Amino acid sequence: MDYARLIEQALNARKQAYTPYSGFQVGAALLTKSGKIYTGCNIENAAYTPTNCAERTAFFKAVSEGEREFEAIAIVGGAKEAEYLDFCPPCGVCRQVMMEFCKPSEFQIILGRSKEEYKIYTLEELLPLGFGPAQLQ
Repeated sequence: MDYARLIEQALNARKQAYTPYSGFQVGAALLTKSGKIYTGCNIENAAYTPTNCAERTAFFKAVSEGEREFEAIAIVGGAKEAEYLDFCPPCGVCRQVMMEFCKPSEFQIILGRSKEEYKIYTLEELLPLGFGPAQLQ
């Protein structure tokens, strides 16, 4: 897997973030099993609750296009004017969305500071004992 390419796509998606309230911009690049990449950015709302995270934006775009199998997601985030980014893990709601569509022990979550500096986790590591479709069978 070309982690640098996926992180680069997330960095580009971050530039589209709509964050007039927090100024915290996040970008995500979601890789499907078929090799397609769907990007997303966070989109804030004055009422806060309707705000959507970058990760969910990418997932919802992919699912709305018929995708159901995913391999990895790269996530980058930080203050709009930040010179250096820190690692930006997905929130709990995004982790739950990932549980709906991904095999926890295999799906990779790449947290990037840059194309050269990143950490890789599985969904299982970030959401141990997660609740998903398997629990309803």
